[in-house]
Formats: sequence, C-alpha cells, structure tokens
Amino acid sequence: MKSKSKSILKDGNISYVAPFILITTCFALWGFANDITNPMVKAFSKIFRMSVTEGALVQVAFYGGYFAMAFPAAMFIRKYSYKAGVLLGLGLYALGAFLFYPAMMTGTYFPFLIAYFILTCGLSFLETSSNPYILSMGSEETATRRLNLAQSFNPMGSLLGMYVAMNFIQNRLHPMDTAERAELTQAEFEVIRDADLQTLIAPYLLIGLVTLLMFIIIRVSKMPKNKDMSHNIDFIPTLRRIFRRKHYREGVVAQFFYVGAQIMCWTFIIQYGTHIFMNMGMGEQEAEVLSQKYNIAAMALFCVSRFICTFLLRYLNPGNLLKILAVAAIFFTAGVILLQNIWGMYCLVGVSACMSLMFPTIYGIALEGLGDDAKFGAAGLIMAILGGSVLPPVQAAIIDMGSLFGFPAVNLSFILPLVCFVVVVIYGQRTYARCKQSRVTE
Repeated sequence: MKSKSKSILKDGNISYVAPFILITTCFALWGFANDITNPMVKAFSKIFRMSVTEGALVQVAFYGGYFAMAFPAAMFIRKYSYKAGVLLGLGLYALGAFLFYPAMMTGTYFPFLIAYFILTCGLSFLETSSNPYILSMGSEETATRRLNLAQSFNPMGSLLGMYVAMNFIQNRLHPMDTAERAELTQAEFEVIRDADLQTLIAPYLLIGLVTLLMFIIIRVSKMPKNKDMSHNIDFIPTLRRIFRRKHYREGVVAQFFYVGAQIMCWTFIIQYGTHIFMNMGMGEQEAEVLSQKYNIAAMALFCVSRFICTFLLRYLNPGNLLKILAVAAIFFTAGVILLQNIWGMYCLVGVSACMSLMFPTIYGIALEGLGDDAKFGAAGLIMAILGGSVLPPVQAAIIDMGSLFGFPAVNLSFILPLVCFVVVVIYGQRTYARCKQSRVTE
C-alpha cells in the first residue's frame, strides 16, 4: 500500500516534473494530428468527388507512416537518445504539415497522402520516443499510472483537433453536397475544389508552426538522459528477446486490433451520423456538422473517462479493468449495429468512454519488465498502430455497399470494431490471470 502514495514523477530524490510536462505536450500535439485527420476522410471524399474507400486512403497513408518508421525510430533512439527521437519526430511532423501548401498547389489528392505519410513518420518517432521516455521518468512500479496520466492529455489535443476540423474546415467548405458536385463541369468543379483546399490546409500550416516552436523549446531545455547508456543496436537478438515474452507478443496483437477499433469508431462516426440525420430530414452538410459535434462529445467523454480510469488503476489490476471496459465496449458496439436511430449514435459516443484506458494500458502491460529493450518493444507496439491503416479501408468498403441483407451497410460495418474489442477482452483476461497466478506462486 505504501507504493500507492509514492510520487509518480520522482525516483529517489530526482524530480521529473518539468521534463514530464514538456513531453506530455507532445502527447497533445499528436492527438491534434490524429483527430483533425479523421474527419478528413469525409472532407477529401467530397472535395475530390471520391468514394468513401478512396477517401479512407488518408488513413492508410497516415497510419502507414507509423508502421514504416517505428523500428527505424527505435534504432535511432537506441543509437542516440529519447530526446533526439522526440526532436526528429517534431521536425518531421512540422515538415509534413508544411507540405500541405505545395500539395494544395497541385490540386490533386496524391500529394496530400505524401504529406500525411511524412507527418506521421514524425508522429512515429514521437510516440516511439515519448511513451517509453515517460515510463522511464520515475520508478517502474508507478510506470503504468504515469503513462496513463501523460496519455490523459492526448485527448485534449484530440478535442482541439476535432473542434478545428468542424469550425475551421467542415463549416467553411462549400455547402454543395456530394451528389450536386458530381454534376458540375470540370471548370466549375476546379473552382470549388481549389477554394475548399485553401480552407483545408490553413490549420495544418498553423500546427506546423506550433510544432516548430515546440522543437525549439525542447532543444534548448535540459532533459533527463537515458538511464541505460548502452547504444549498441543488437536488432535481431533484441527482437528475439522481446518476442519470447508472451505478454509482449499478445500486447502487440491486442494493440493492432484496439487501434483499428478506435480509428474506425472515430472516423466513421461522420458517415454513421450523416446517415441517421439525413434520414431525419437534414441536408448532407448539416448532418455532417452535427455528426462532428457528436464526435467531439465522444472525445470529451473519452478525456474525462481517461482521468477516472487512471484513478481506478490505483485499486484495480490493469488487465481486469481493461477486460471490463472492453466488455462494455462490445455491448455499446452491438447497439451501434442494431439501432437505426439516435440511440445508435448515443451508443457510438459511449464506446469512447470504454476505449479511454485501452491504448496506454496495453502499452504499459506489454512493456513491463523489458528494461532497455523497451525502446524496441515500443517500436513493435507503435507498428501495431498499422491496425488504423488496415482496418478502416475494409470498413469503408462495406459502407460503400450501401446496404446488406436489407440492412444499412454503415451499421453492419461496425461488426469490425466489435470483433476488435473481443480481442482486447481476451488480452485483459489473460493478463489478469497471469497476475493472479504470479501472486499464488509468490
């Protein structure tokens, strides 16, 4: 019981409060990037007159960057330091954001995908560096609580991203709906497209400047050095070591499916809500904006739930709490699938409360006991974010079918997140069982 009162930001006489605040700010920065991007699937589909599946390529490029750069980021961090990884991540983040301007000048979709990819290569460096960096800022016994506290600021950035997407992008796009745009001549289409793209890039250019400022602040600030100063890159031996650990292997799988579920629920809430509200007599743009308001409500609930669940971790085993939340998410997702009215939307908002604890808890459990190998372990867990690239296009393809078996395809598409939450339930239960077994053994 004594350990529960111990400061989570101290290790002996060393205080990590200032570095913790600076790195936690990075959590908010990538939260902003994640959640200004989710509504862009719908926005790009409209701007370029594309299908939902083509619009979902935004998520393929976005989360593909995480996957491609995770292990190079881990090797870079191993060779240099967590601080160097954070700085390179911020630099690539800013570069990707600034590339939105030349992408707009081309008037085509593909350069935006390149910009997203480079931006998320930066986010991959940031997450691969920042998560284990936070874990190292104090004693190992309070590491999961410390990471959950830092991750609590991630949804604050997400909320800001959603707010900016709704008020400075979606509300300012040309009100002409998708069907009307399809009937425009090429010249008329290009005029509207170019105006919409100018609206879309402004927030990205601004966040690029903010990220550059954060780069400068961290560069000149004194930050803690890696506790283990070994810089040898024993790539294959390290991989063998970490993947021998069952809780790590299973954690990578659980993270893949969790991230897939999260991105699907937050991306396609726009399509789901638009379908419901248009059936209630609203126009397409009005329905989209109202859906984004529900998305913001979902993120606010996610944020509040994160703080509550971080507190509950003082008293509940992480695996057990993870399992309870995933079971609740399954019930809410079943409501999303079966209900075809506003109650289905309420259920989809409710899913976010259940998801709040999942990413950092899976992360903390999987990295437990890895020591300096956590740098590569973190990379594997960041690569698992590939779930956010692989699964949303599958859901988008289902949505594009319109209806299945006389049922709205947008409803049935949420079977995919439901299956993902089943995987998380299994991981939570197996973690809890291992913890109980270790207590019996002791």
